[in-house]
Amino acid sequence: MIETPSVDWLALSPTLALLGASGVALLSAVLVPQWMRRGAAAGVALAGFALAAVLAGMVFEQTPSPDVLLAESMVRDRLSALAQAILAITGAAVVLASFSEKRRNVGEYYALLTAAGAGMVFFVGAENLMTLFLGLEWFSLCLYILVAIDTERETGLEASLKYLIVGGFGSAILLFGSALVYGATGELGFSQIAEVGTGDDAFLLAGLAMILAGLAFKVSAAPFHMWTPDVYQGAPTSVTAFMAAATKTAAMVATFRILVTAFPDESELWTIAVAVIACVSLAWGNLAALAQRDLKRLLAYSSISHAGFLLIAISAASERGGEALLYYLVPYSAMSVGAFAVVAVRERELGRPAALDDLAGMGWERPFYGIALWLFMLGFAGFPLTGGFFGKLFVFSAAYDAGDWWLVLVGVAATAVSLGYYLNVVRWLYIRTAPDTRLVAVGGSPSRDLVLGTAVGLAAAVTVGSFVFAQPILDLASDAAQSLPF
Repeated sequence: MIETPSVDWLALSPTLALLGASGVALLSAVLVPQWMRRGAAAGVALAGFALAAVLAGMVFEQTPSPDVLLAESMVRDRLSALAQAILAITGAAVVLASFSEKRRNVGEYYALLTAAGAGMVFFVGAENLMTLFLGLEWFSLCLYILVAIDTERETGLEASLKYLIVGGFGSAILLFGSALVYGATGELGFSQIAEVGTGDDAFLLAGLAMILAGLAFKVSAAPFHMWTPDVYQGAPTSVTAFMAAATKTAAMVATFRILVTAFPDESELWTIAVAVIACVSLAWGNLAALAQRDLKRLLAYSSISHAGFLLIAISAASERGGEALLYYLVPYSAMSVGAFAVVAVRERELGRPAALDDLAGMGWERPFYGIALWLFMLGFAGFPLTGGFFGKLFVFSAAYDAGDWWLVLVGVAATAVSLGYYLNVVRWLYIRTAPDTRLVAVGGSPSRDLVLGTAVGLAAAVTVGSFVFAQPILDLASDAAQSLPF
């Protein structure tokens, strides 16, 4: 008799929930009348992300210790479960934020969004090099199409082509590095690679360097960030929000897992490499952001700088670093989705992409969105009463405990530089409307405005709530970080 592997359906349930929602949303594009297609597809996508978050919570509660599944191709542990919950909640917020956007391919949009979410949820649970690459390509292909989903926008088509070329190059580097690691160890599983322990083997070290470079493309870390400003600017704003929050969450967690699990003996090398990439990201992201006038490009360079802070936590290579990484991702994801949602509001009012001076007077005209945006900016800068404050504090604490005090100094200096553009955004919000600012008729329905406002309000609540309830979130992050072999 042929023995079939046992399947842990609970571990796969978040991925399956999103895949099911993707299929139903795609069917709505052809089976549902045009007038109710938007609501049906968005409702299915929202239900899929909500169900995935609930199922991820169940996996977290029912997994006291890690368990390798499906011929050691994936792992069920609290680290992946918490990351899946963050991804699912982020996806739900993006569904709400995108509800007011006008597009023809609405069913296809929500189908691709949930399919990308399913790929990310699968990706963070990868336990060998093959499933790591498959998960990466799964959500990347969806994102390439999402960037160009509004085919009438030339900027979106151009951004998609750039993302496809650079993303394909990054994937090729990751695949080649995986091949070198397999050639040096004869193993694909992360734990098995660590057990072989080939020491200073040149193929292994070259493969490690290429895997790190390939993942750095996905986390938008400098100097592998060249695609980020153009793609963030050209993509639909809701897609940019999803990429800034969800893609970074998935890629950071996967990077931390593979480095700690598969390459513990080489930690003296990769911790230095990650620290250097973090410093370059902090310097490049913050200095370039100072010169930006387009809001989405400014937030793109902000995303690059935050990749540097997250990489500082990874370079600590400790349980404290894992706690800091997972905590930081909670307020960062909320602030990213919320900030891009407010940008989407202004773009809809202007009828064109929003520049920095287009914010003039928005704080007076739209007080709710104005307060929300300055709250997100202060959170990005790490001010108290926002989760960004504790996020940076925990990252610096992890670096200091690891003996990397110089990284703390670099991070503090980068934070000081970032005040130049974060506070400038707040300043523009309350400058009286410029003479050449012309708002157009919004043309949206009250229900769509309410849904978009709900997304912004929830993002603001998480931004502040992650400060007020920092300890419970940190406890969850601590339980998840214990899944890795430090």
